[in-house]
Amino acid sequence: MVLLVVDAQNGIVDERLYEFRKFVGNIKKLIGAAREQGIEVIYVQHDDGPDTGFSIGDDEFEVYSEFQPMPDEKRFIKSVYFEHGLHMIVPAYANSTQDNEYMTREQAYHYYNKFLWPERYADCVPMDRALELLKK
Repeated sequence: MVLLVVDAQNGIVDERLYEFRKFVGNIKKLIGAAREQGIEVIYVQHDDGPDTGFSIGDDEFEVYSEFQPMPDEKRFIKSVYFEHGLHMIVPAYANSTQDNEYMTREQAYHYYNKFLWPERYADCVPMDRALELLKK
C-alpha cells in the first residue's frame, strides 16, 4: 500500500475548493497517518508544460505548503490523469474541486464522489475508514 498525494499543488489548492479547510485537514491527517504507519507517501504533480505557468519551476507547480514532502519521499510528474491499473481509494473530503461553467464546486464534488468514481475508478470511503486502511 502507498498513499498517493495527487495534484496537491499551489495552483490548485486554495479557497476556491469545496470544503477547503476540511480538505486540507484531511490530507494532513492522511499524510501523518501514513508516515506513522511506515506507509510510503508518493506525490504526483501535474505539469501543463512549458510557458503555461503550471510547470516545473513555477510557483503554481509546487506542492501546497501544508502538504510538503519529506526529503526521502518520491515525487512523480504527470501530464495526464493517473488512475489506470491501480485500486484507488478516495477518502471523503480528501479531494475537492472548483466551480466550473457547468457545475458548482459542491455539485462537482458530489458528482465525482457519489456517481462517477464509485464502482468504476475508485472506492469512495469515509475518512475514518481511510485512516483505518492505513493501519497495518
